[in-house]
Amino acid sequence: MMHRTSSRQQRVLTTGLATIAFKLVFSAVAFAGDAGVAPPSSTQASPEPASPPYIELAGHSADLWGASYSADGTRVITASSDKTAKIWDAKSGALMKTLSGHDEAVRSAAFSHDGKKAVTACRSGSARIWDVEAGSVLFTLSGHGEMIEQIGFSPDDSIVATASRDATAKLFDVKTGAEVAQLKGHTEWLSGFDFSPDSSKIVTSSSDTTARVWNARTGAALYTLAGHDGLVASVAFSPDGRLIATSSSDKTAKVWSAVDGKEVLTAAGHERAALRVAFSPDSKRIVTTSSDKTAKVWDVASGALIATLAGQHKRLIPRVMFSADGKRIVTASHDKTAVVWDAATGQALATLRGHFKEVDGAAFSPSGQQVLTASYDKTARIWDISAVSKAAPSATD
Repeated sequence: MMHRTSSRQQRVLTTGLATIAFKLVFSAVAFAGDAGVAPPSSTQASPEPASPPYIELAGHSADLWGASYSADGTRVITASSDKTAKIWDAKSGALMKTLSGHDEAVRSAAFSHDGKKAVTACRSGSARIWDVEAGSVLFTLSGHGEMIEQIGFSPDDSIVATASRDATAKLFDVKTGAEVAQLKGHTEWLSGFDFSPDSSKIVTSSSDTTARVWNARTGAALYTLAGHDGLVASVAFSPDGRLIATSSSDKTAKVWSAVDGKEVLTAAGHERAALRVAFSPDSKRIVTTSSDKTAKVWDVASGALIATLAGQHKRLIPRVMFSADGKRIVTASHDKTAVVWDAATGQALATLRGHFKEVDGAAFSPSGQQVLTASYDKTARIWDISAVSKAAPSATD
């Protein structure tokens, strides 16, 4: 259950987790059969669709490390071990640009919020800012000594942040490509970061069992979130900016005050490592995923466990996301599937089948009508889940 922490904090035995892959990969819905969508609870075959329920983005020659939508939902960017990133039309699936030039696998890629720029990060520790329309490099970002786990823009598009296995994060000016600050303080590799909604703060997560909050303008350290007994696998600011959530290999997630860094809540209930945590759009709930093959939804105010999402996945769940309206959740699993769930009841609405290898992440389109999946099978898919969207009941307040 989820409980408020006291001065006597229960310690949980840390589960081993050698590495955690963080890829911006995205999930899929299936009609009946290997490539179709059948609500998991249905025993009747769905009618044969007139066309496949997904658009396949095929063109990479190696596994995908990430995929994400542009803010307006019109384009998709994919990152691959083939040393390239690609930009696709989200409606037709047509390839628009190939961003080539990295000397090793592209680990992470993302659009700016205005859609005019993109960033890519490479296993060698270098990164690039690109002009999306031209497909050309604007700046090369260097300085990391090891692989970059995550790269992304601040909400106001003024800063690019990188988190690396060299135990540091860096902040770069988007207009000039100049390094603004190096965030030093962690003692082990970084797993990721998140910006506050107003772009004033950035929080980093690390295998050193802590998360740290920094001034995103100056790089000054503000406070350390200490209390986990294992590596911190993921971190997220709440959409309202008041809270921070962390997930850990110690099987728990924690919620902290974004004002002073004080621990507010601990979510304990997973049987193995908590791999990912995400807030609902209204900041009232968090969802956690685990290598125990389940996800759990928690109420932040009361600490109550709202629902356990179980019985569908056969392997670990490395990625999770709420839809923009907060009514549905999508999970991605290394069992080669993704699942769409009702966020209020925990009911599985649809299972997304068809990838031939692990699906490492999942995300809804901004409209919530599509789901994007990316897989180690070298492809991404865009799935039309409008039928599932209409069938989903309203989320509780």
